[in-house]
Amino acid sequence: MHKPASIYFFGSCLVDLLYPKAGLAGMQLIRREGVEVIFPRDQTCCGQPAFNSGYREEALAVARSLLACFPREIPLVVPSGSCGGMIRQHWPTLFTGQPDEAQALALAAHTYELTEFLVDVLQIRLTDLGEPMKVAIHTSCSARREMGVADHIESLVAQLDKVEVVTQERKAECCGFGGTFALKQADVSGAMVRDKTDALQATGAQRVISQDCGCLMNIGGALEKQERELQSQHIAEFLLERSP
Repeated sequence: MHKPASIYFFGSCLVDLLYPKAGLAGMQLIRREGVEVIFPRDQTCCGQPAFNSGYREEALAVARSLLACFPREIPLVVPSGSCGGMIRQHWPTLFTGQPDEAQALALAAHTYELTEFLVDVLQIRLTDLGEPMKVAIHTSCSARREMGVADHIESLVAQLDKVEVVTQERKAECCGFGGTFALKQADVSGAMVRDKTDALQATGAQRVISQDCGCLMNIGGALEKQERELQSQHIAEFLLERSP
């Protein structure tokens, strides 16, 4: 599609509560490309936690509340492969047979994960003004499998000529978060994130970059608990820091 005049921005629960700078950075990256960013203040959750736990009626109620925040047929940009995947892939099923099914399908059809929107729609061009740095990239399972944008974060970082990307041994493996999975299967989740942090640390990277705050919370929290120096950061913040 061509560059739109306006977009909606859905911050997601984790951005709102824990990573507001990631959301602000994402909006700033879009605005400086000449696109108006609309952030409806009543937005809440996409319904994914309830949906993944089998509470479909409750998930529908939450999703319907969010759907009402985006009445215009303009792109919806989400700085999260997980939430983007919920809206684009699962809302059509969730809203089947509902009176607002057509509206939900229309929104799902023009929902974009942030890196997808920056690369495919805005075709953003970056100039690296930062110091030389080594980074490792973690692509979330949702961004990889549901949204199909695993390579977009890498194509953005590739534009930064002073950034060296180092590849982790367990690049395509889940970090162990998986939303409610981390609560229901805490021991398994803990073992998975330990494998992930060991692989990331072994790369010699100075920072690990991802486009999903759930993964960042899990990996970053584990690194902090393990008293490791490796830092985690959302891709939007990283891009804005390197190319202000």
